[in-house]
Amino acid sequence: AKRSGDRRFAFDSYRRFIQMYSDVVLCVDLAHFEKLLDRAKRRRGVTSDCDLLAEDLENLVTEYKAKVFDELDVHFPDDPQEQLWGAIGAVFGSWMNQRAKTYRRLNDIPASWGTAVSVQAMVFGNMGDDCATGVAFTRNPATGENEFYGEYLLNAQGEDVVAGIRTPQELTAAARQVHGSDSELLSLEETMPAIYQELLDVRQKLEQHFKDMQDIEFTIQRGKLYMLQTRTGKRTTQAALKVAVDLASAGLISHSEAVMRLKPESLDQILHPTLDPDAPRNVVAKGLPASPGTASGKVVFSADEAERLGSAGESVLLVRIETSPEDIGGINAAKGILTSRGGMTSHAAVVARGMGRPCVSGAGAIRVDYAAQDLHIGELVVRAGDMLTIDGTSGEVMLGEVATVPPQLSGDFGTIMKWADGLRRMQVRANAETPADARAARDFGAEGIGLVRTEHMFFEGDRIVAMREMILALDEAGRRTALDKLLVMQRSDMVELFAIMDGLPVTVRLLDPPLHEFIPHTETEMASVAKAAQVPLERVRRRAAELREANPMLGHRGCRLAVTYPEICEMQ
Repeated sequence: AKRSGDRRFAFDSYRRFIQMYSDVVLCVDLAHFEKLLDRAKRRRGVTSDCDLLAEDLENLVTEYKAKVFDELDVHFPDDPQEQLWGAIGAVFGSWMNQRAKTYRRLNDIPASWGTAVSVQAMVFGNMGDDCATGVAFTRNPATGENEFYGEYLLNAQGEDVVAGIRTPQELTAAARQVHGSDSELLSLEETMPAIYQELLDVRQKLEQHFKDMQDIEFTIQRGKLYMLQTRTGKRTTQAALKVAVDLASAGLISHSEAVMRLKPESLDQILHPTLDPDAPRNVVAKGLPASPGTASGKVVFSADEAERLGSAGESVLLVRIETSPEDIGGINAAKGILTSRGGMTSHAAVVARGMGRPCVSGAGAIRVDYAAQDLHIGELVVRAGDMLTIDGTSGEVMLGEVATVPPQLSGDFGTIMKWADGLRRMQVRANAETPADARAARDFGAEGIGLVRTEHMFFEGDRIVAMREMILALDEAGRRTALDKLLVMQRSDMVELFAIMDGLPVTVRLLDPPLHEFIPHTETEMASVAKAAQVPLERVRRRAAELREANPMLGHRGCRLAVTYPEICEMQ
């Protein structure tokens, strides 16, 4: 304080210290200090902290200390040794707080690693106009482009940049022009060209040393650059792809290292539309992120309605308490699926993932009323035809339509996948039953079909009618008549799948599920089946009762079904 000769700087630094120490070490709510600071600005008639005078800041120091005493009934410590050991203890103590535990769980960091404390001399970016503080990334964290990216503030401390207390300035003149920043807010390149060049040299050294994009913090005190910290920079999936490919192409890392730096779940995200990060959203419920991607559409409560509106070109969101195989057509027609029951392996989740449809399952806060054609979330009522948006990556349900951005499968994605092909020892095949699925699998590099689930071929149009005709038949002759119709369809299915796979292996599973899955359960649906099959309604009721399973997973299915009805197996 004496060396600076600046009373305002001294009291600004001290009030910052009291505020942060009280929050982190003494656990006094930060809001108390924010209120006192706002009151001081109102008294002075200013909106920015840096416009407060030395006397305002001196008064704040007194008020801050009084607030600490009010809250804790002890005085704020003045002894530097006590302050230092208090800070050290708070850092060690923070290792086991709930936020740290959650962060470790999300990032696979073992609790046994422990933490450490570095004690170092302070540098000040708030000593005048030859001082500054900033945050920078050695590359663009949004796109991965090899461009210096960041912001700084003159006469400020680091938390001012992060907290958005003042409008930060661009690092580079190019970025200022691109973003159309205020002409008065010059870039660091323009205000301190020598310091900027030094920072560029540091950027180069750090990337060469760490061999990855860095997130750096710096302070400029009296015209001298100080580096505060560096760490691996967080980035979008698109940026991660580009950075990995560019670093490998430059020889800084191997192809193997480039592939291993990418998280598989993040690659999955870029294959589906994602919510526009800048779009406003009103989250009204949350369920399980059952199938990635985002979808907006008009709410419908039945598979038939989904198919009807979908065929008319409408974007629909199929909302069910839970789905069944009956809903396959509606799932296919819908942009996304939302269920109030079910888990990550529920029917809705499994089928949606197989079809590439976004799905949120088990959203327990939602109460679906089929009769009223609406759903309730607390006091909120959403009716059929209203718009909802779901995010199958986060499990969020949002009111209205939220803008999405389509997947951008850049050349870097293809490059990474090619490098992965050169490193892997395992072949990858797909689950596919339809020509569209098979073609998509080939486009993504699948080397065959690992499983063709033939029951999925029987749920559409004329096929489900023939399948039910076979189930409702009174004898083997009747079953064979119906199976003859299915034979033509199955044969064309298989020929097309084999043609698309062009000699690659295809594993076909014969009919697996119990027959009751092909029979509806509601009276209305049974009546429509009876009409289509031209049989009495009572026969459908009786057959549904005969086929009911106590435990379908261990029931009359697979090889047991083939023993009972060998003609199905013969046809396939």
